[in-house]
Amino acid sequence: MTTFNWGILGPGTVAHDFAKAINEVNGEIAAVGGRNLEKVQAFAEKFKIMKAYGSYEELIQDPDVDIMYIATPHTFHYEYIMKCLHENKHVICEKAITVNKEQLDEIVTLAKEKNLIVIEAMTVYHMPLYKKIKEMLSQGKLGKLKMIQVALGSLKEDDPTNRFFNPDLAGGAMLDVGTYALSFARYFLTEQPDEVLATVRPYQTGVDEQVGLLIRNKQDEMAAISLALRAKMPKNAVIAAEKGYVTIENFQRATKAIVTYTVDGSMETIDVGDSERAFEYEVEAMNRYVAGDEADHTLTLSVDVMAMMDEVRRQGEIKYPFE
Repeated sequence: MTTFNWGILGPGTVAHDFAKAINEVNGEIAAVGGRNLEKVQAFAEKFKIMKAYGSYEELIQDPDVDIMYIATPHTFHYEYIMKCLHENKHVICEKAITVNKEQLDEIVTLAKEKNLIVIEAMTVYHMPLYKKIKEMLSQGKLGKLKMIQVALGSLKEDDPTNRFFNPDLAGGAMLDVGTYALSFARYFLTEQPDEVLATVRPYQTGVDEQVGLLIRNKQDEMAAISLALRAKMPKNAVIAAEKGYVTIENFQRATKAIVTYTVDGSMETIDVGDSERAFEYEVEAMNRYVAGDEADHTLTLSVDVMAMMDEVRRQGEIKYPFE
């Protein structure tokens, strides 16, 4: 497998886990950059990174970095993805990849112009289990896909100053937990939904605290999605087709699913992958995409998801101050 020089932009909590994955797959990380040089140097020492920069700009301009992993808060994603692309770097960016589709469309256009790879660091798109389930569906083993159900709730502290509820930081359920649920649904739907019906309960700061939505495409495939930031819910999902249904627990990094065949009631367990390697699967996929060994189809899914999230916020009259 071809490997590349990776850089890490933003050495925060999530970046620690991703750095482990890069080292596991590639053996080393070329550079890391952040706004606090002391923290960056401690991060570099922990993960044996050769170069440590005290600014994002210095890291972005490093000519030795081929692929940039961006782990800043999502309000900064657009700015730094664009800067990386202008410096001819491929990018894998944490979710949500941008705060709206307008930003993502600009990124897609520039990436195509410069022949660069940009993807969202969405575990759902790269877990081996989901590739196996998608293969079963495409082979017709479960019949025509009919309905997907997915719920994701998180119990955040009831604090208006918390970043999750801050409109200036693009807070709210959609961009925090919704991106996982919608990405899961979109991954299995055979085409982009053209109908989105949403009900939104705003938090006191004006961002979306709870969201219930129903989506449907021209193939009459539907998905029902429930999201919350002030109510914990099991991370469960169901994929229902004419001949059977698939149930999945902890869907974000799932490795096991139960298939129930409704014709005879028989059941089958699918056990594929390793949840501990979730980030490694993303690193391996990015290496393949950049090397040209495999075509990336995930960015199109991210664009579709961002379009749906924009529509949910439009229906719920949720708008960020900077938009």
